[in-house]
Amino acid sequence: MQFLALDHLRKSYGDHVAVAGLDLEVERGEFVALLGPSGCGKTTTLQMIAGFVEPSSGAIRLEGRDLLGIKANARGLGVVFQSYALFPHMTVAENVAFGLQMRRIPTRERGERVVGALALVGLGLYAHRFPRQLSGGQQQRVALARALVIKPAMLLLDEPLSNLDAKLREEMQTELRDIQRTVGTTTILVTHDQGEAMALADRIVVMNAGRIEQVGQAHEVYERPATPFVASFLGKTNVFAGARVALEGGGRTLRLGDWVQTLVQPAPEGPVTITVRPEKIALADGGASDGLPGTVRARVFQGTTWLLRVETPSGLVTVIRPNVGEPAPGEGQAVRLHWRQADAMLRPADIAS
Repeated sequence: MQFLALDHLRKSYGDHVAVAGLDLEVERGEFVALLGPSGCGKTTTLQMIAGFVEPSSGAIRLEGRDLLGIKANARGLGVVFQSYALFPHMTVAENVAFGLQMRRIPTRERGERVVGALALVGLGLYAHRFPRQLSGGQQQRVALARALVIKPAMLLLDEPLSNLDAKLREEMQTELRDIQRTVGTTTILVTHDQGEAMALADRIVVMNAGRIEQVGQAHEVYERPATPFVASFLGKTNVFAGARVALEGGGRTLRLGDWVQTLVQPAPEGPVTITVRPEKIALADGGASDGLPGTVRARVFQGTTWLLRVETPSGLVTVIRPNVGEPAPGEGQAVRLHWRQADAMLRPADIAS
């Protein structure tokens, strides 16, 4: 039996469909990220699971129990909001203890569980401080401790790191994943940050316009996107139009401008669109005979990588090269781009966008 099952879950607001018949199964202890752009339905889905929004139709089952009709505060779920929602007039310990008080947990047990939760998030010495005396990262930890102290059946995270600066957000991703693995609580994260989803989740659910585009482990979704939307949303990608697959000399060839490759992967005959990740593209000198010709128009140093914008007959192409201590080709330099066939995805041109 699946731990959590969403069955044809749907939410409409008048003529607007926020979530369109969503089906999803989550296993016990799993960390799942709902990833997508603003308005894709990910937060509405989380709110329906939490009980804050009533579905228009469909079912939500937790360990076989139908959650519809059960009030939010009776579902036994821990929720961490984007704003943390801490009580400013309460100390850290009082904030963490609030849910236990509402559940009438005895004073002694309540104190022990608060101490344990604060130790788990590394705030044992901050119990008597007020939220205004804490940094953003510390406030986030308090909100997490408050959600975990009730020993929830499931933890729901709504953009919990979005208010932190880039460096702190990266640090908190590591801490959040470590805490989730320690307690083993089934967790669903809502985020629009692809890096955050890939760093934290066991599986990523990519959503668009109220529907699921693809579900899979981070490397699966990134390396083999199921749809053009996933390819463009999850990471950077280059789209090459004007390519054609043809039968020549008993085999299939792929032509892109004056670059001809013998295909080793199955592909439909006719016009195709090629998608290739920037880091999968290699560079050769412009005088090489193999590859797509181009001219470097922009070169940006990014510390660990170089980002190049190369003008080609197929349009501007983004190339990312690791910084190995040598300068990248300069602006105005002629180059040839090439990639392994295994690193490219081919789709019939009429369904590529």
